[in-house]
Amino acid sequence: MFGKPMAAGRTTAAAEGDVVVLLIGMRINHFWAVHHWLPAFLAMPRMLRELGNDPVRGLLGHVLLTASPRTYYVVQYWESKEKLYAYASASDMFHHRAWAMINGKEKAGKVQGHVGIWHETYVVPEGSYESIYADMPAFGLAAAHGQVPLERRGRRAVDRFAYRSGTKPGRAPSSSA
Repeated sequence: MFGKPMAAGRTTAAAEGDVVVLLIGMRINHFWAVHHWLPAFLAMPRMLRELGNDPVRGLLGHVLLTASPRTYYVVQYWESKEKLYAYASASDMFHHRAWAMINGKEKAGKVQGHVGIWHETYVVPEGSYESIYADMPAFGLAAAHGQVPLERRGRRAVDRFAYRSGTKPGRAPSSSA
């Protein structure tokens, strides 16, 4: 009825190669300092819209999450770390203006700990991730890279971890000499 259709049965993410994951978020340290944290809170949806309108930039998918009433974050899946860095440093993109605003407030001594911002970036090599979804619409890694029946990657987690592009579950990856 709402959102993406459910995929019946067990599936896994169709990701191949390395997977780039960015966790980025904010923490409201002082609720009363709305004028400090609201601009940071509103910046992320604007950046996600900007990236959604320009798929060539490399954002494959994202999930908005909350860790507490104070802490909000986004899990983002990218084509490559190079595309992520290119977006982060592109002077014509909103991220550049938002970061300049935050840095300017810090230099002027106007931030004073009212809002915290953080990010973590992971490049996960092929064969070092696995996923399983049971009666779920495409979510997370599967929403970013596509969804395949579990049997294509292996019914057991150990098989899905061992999966390499061009190999079948239960077969060791070919070595190159």
